[in-house]
Amino acid sequence: MTRVRAVLFIALIAACASAALLLHNLQKVSASDLKFEDRDRAVDFHALGMIDRGRNTFRYDTFGDQDFWGGTLQLHQAIKGQKLGGVGPGVDPATALAVGLKVDEDALPRSVIRALRAGKLNLKDPATTVTLLQLNAVVGLTGFFDGSGNLKSVGIQCALCHSTVDNSLAPGIGRRLDGWANRDLDVGAIVNLSPDLNAVAKVLNVDQNTVRRVLASWGPGKFDAELFLDGKAFNGNKSAATLIPPAFGLAGVNLHTWTGWGSVTHWNAFVANLEMHGKGTFYDPRLADENRFLVAAQNGFDNVRSDIDLITPKLADLHFYQLALDSPNPPSNSYDYAAARRGKDLFNGRAQCSTCHVPPLFTEPGWNMHTAEEIGVDPFQASRAPDDRYRTSPLKGLWTHTKGGFYHDGRFATLLDVVNHYDSFKSLHLSDQDKNDLVEYLKSL
Repeated sequence: MTRVRAVLFIALIAACASAALLLHNLQKVSASDLKFEDRDRAVDFHALGMIDRGRNTFRYDTFGDQDFWGGTLQLHQAIKGQKLGGVGPGVDPATALAVGLKVDEDALPRSVIRALRAGKLNLKDPATTVTLLQLNAVVGLTGFFDGSGNLKSVGIQCALCHSTVDNSLAPGIGRRLDGWANRDLDVGAIVNLSPDLNAVAKVLNVDQNTVRRVLASWGPGKFDAELFLDGKAFNGNKSAATLIPPAFGLAGVNLHTWTGWGSVTHWNAFVANLEMHGKGTFYDPRLADENRFLVAAQNGFDNVRSDIDLITPKLADLHFYQLALDSPNPPSNSYDYAAARRGKDLFNGRAQCSTCHVPPLFTEPGWNMHTAEEIGVDPFQASRAPDDRYRTSPLKGLWTHTKGGFYHDGRFATLLDVVNHYDSFKSLHLSDQDKNDLVEYLKSL
């Protein structure tokens, strides 16, 4: 180590020690006792602590939901397969990757990475999947083991739907990308692996075969949270499931979800309690309305109280971490720069896009909700939410979730389809060049 590098190293160690001492001292005094500069540092340390804890919750916390996914649905038995003491053929890594599950490269030992690169890792053996669960390497899915290493249960996390990987090691295997919508994830197919869906059938007041048909209708990248509120599985002949949205770029955005149920933290509590089946507290008196939310009202989902609350104490940190997730910038050369510049002028002018998608939030500051008539689409999904409206979705990071289409149900396959819809609906009379420029600008956000 050179003299200069040694001095820098010593200085870094000293700075870390000083910061640790300051944090220790700050914990002993009240805010009113601190000097102004120390109060600012206290805020900084508090924020960093919330982000760290929120990240851990987002990635790894099951909120006790393993009692449902493993204990009730017995999903771990389907994962193990008959040869490992479970049921059926088991779920090998190739199958797991095919239904959209992702593997965290940073959780893998070097020996596993070398075997994977050399093509010597058996991706057709459920035992390999169990090993990946033991390594805590499957994004959003946690295995629970007994003292002998037997898989006894599984639980899920926020990251299951709202994280993916960068495929740096192999397709579906890489470093985590928190907040990205996993549009490869086939939630319905995964839940359908359960050997016993009677608990779900009972909530919906249907038989298990009906539940399995509904789950099979969802497809990759979709989930129907409202199904467990109103029981409406289809919009005509089309599945009522909606696309998994990203969980980044939400700072400054008022309402969350496609139909604006509430804030980010409202939806976190909703999902953790009612969809993930964690143990916590959730209150939303709107769900007591039997005329609109029959399933929720019949099952008491408007007021959930667990004996032990494993969710509420973590909501603040989880919320803070999500708000810290910025929208990722598009890759270099992924769009036409000159066209995007022209598209920006159109977006903020003649095309009227910025009327609702107000930069830099790209949604309205304030009440960012619209009726179906205002945006020229059918009201089915909006009618499943309390306010009968659709949210103006933030547009930054669009390039990360093009798979599956656009709008809540993917009805528009491409960005050009979206532009064509508004050109017709608003009688904008855009030229083909205008439309192309707008698409390039949207790709640049």
